[in-house]
Amino acid sequence: MSAFFVSLASIEDVKRFVDAATRCPCEVDVRSGRYLVSAKSIMGLFSLDLAKPVEVEVLGTEEEARMFQEQVSALAVPAP
Repeated sequence: MSAFFVSLASIEDVKRFVDAATRCPCEVDVRSGRYLVSAKSIMGLFSLDLAKPVEVEVLGTEEEARMFQEQVSALAVPAP
């Protein structure tokens, strides 16, 4: 498992993030506080508090995690 933080500040950010997660062959989860949703669910993401960075967990191989992280690198932020 690989984890990093992203900021989803706009609707376009969320759309791009979900699109990248949907193309990823492994599971990708997003954690905000005690809530955990699938990164492939746009409705799930909009149910979270996106005013602050959220943690992304890629549940796949190191290669899959690296490729996904590269696809969403524009959204990445340092850990809070």
